[in-house]
Amino acid sequence: MTAPERLALIQVNLAEFINPEIVQKALDEGRNPKVYWGQQLPRHSDPSRTATTGRPHTGYFPAAIKIAQLLAAGCEVTILLADIHAFLDNLKAPIELVEQRVAYYRFIIRSILEAVGVSLDKLKFVTGSSYQKSPEYIMDIYKLTSLISEHDAKRAGAEIVKQSDNAPLSGLLYPILQVLDEQYLDVDAQLGGVDQRKLFIAAKEWLPKIGYKERAHLINGMVPGLNGGKMSSSDLDSKIDLLDPPESVTKKIRKAVAVPKVTEDNGLLSFVEFVLLPAAALNGRREFVVGRTRDELEPLVYSSIDKIHEDYKNDVLTPQLLKPAVSQALNKLLAPIQTKYQESKEWQEITLKAYPPVEKPKKEKKVKNKGTGYPGSKDQPISDRTKPEPSEAA
Repeated sequence: MTAPERLALIQVNLAEFINPEIVQKALDEGRNPKVYWGQQLPRHSDPSRTATTGRPHTGYFPAAIKIAQLLAAGCEVTILLADIHAFLDNLKAPIELVEQRVAYYRFIIRSILEAVGVSLDKLKFVTGSSYQKSPEYIMDIYKLTSLISEHDAKRAGAEIVKQSDNAPLSGLLYPILQVLDEQYLDVDAQLGGVDQRKLFIAAKEWLPKIGYKERAHLINGMVPGLNGGKMSSSDLDSKIDLLDPPESVTKKIRKAVAVPKVTEDNGLLSFVEFVLLPAAALNGRREFVVGRTRDELEPLVYSSIDKIHEDYKNDVLTPQLLKPAVSQALNKLLAPIQTKYQESKEWQEITLKAYPPVEKPKKEKKVKNKGTGYPGSKDQPISDRTKPEPSEAA
């Protein structure tokens, strides 16, 4: 690809591109732009919480597709498995669990990218603890803490750090580490979601304060869940696990919210736009096929989201047609991931260690209280127990 073609692919479907000239400069110099995406490992360790599993779900696909596009554009991509960041939010996971999840995430992320047919030659994984405990890194943390106010640190992390009354000090360090990662991973740009925009703006301001250069920031849009809101691990009906069997995928999509003729906050249409169409393009043919129940009607074949929206608004593409088409395309995308999982005993063992099954507490049988006055009760006075029945007294 030419430099303009590479830049165009890098920009596809971004909600915002901050400082694109930094990436453009790398392309003009004839080198591969370096980009990193940080993945904080799930923090929840309280088995009473629904989000205990926190396993990667289909909400990870938009970021994975963007990473695949970056790789296809010749970028060198680093995926940071942010184990230390997990401890800086105020819901902690034991270190042993985090180590297993590092291994699990390597498996799942690689399998997602391989499912869309992208070469992984320019992809590497880095664990945060491999460099975030170095003297140089710690010294830079001290420098930034002396220059950044409490207000600015809270604002930068407002959308990504768990907020609570009397929050631990570690929450203020979290955004500082993420900003420093850009320098220590030696990248030109960082990829993230809309929820990280405040932190990206902070990075532009903070790094030059200690003599480091600004980076570009690629911001992905947020894709609604199946119920229209944010796709979340804690909402079982809003997300699909990457290892869900086909029948479970079909059932969840069948239950998805899809108001006829309304394209706003439609999780299914957004999934087609940000995942299914780009994935098909990476595999060589950008199209989304919708079968129709009547045999005499040809399937609807789409290559652009604008046409899909137009047909949906005009009720040509109905929820009854859209849902099975999404189910079929998604199951096809998940199939190679699940095959790799079934073929890898190591991955299966790591999954059980990283996400051990949560045992439901056994319900104690309630002892029925029959009262104290029934015949034979231990609580019944002896005199009453030996008292003759009315008929006997007569």
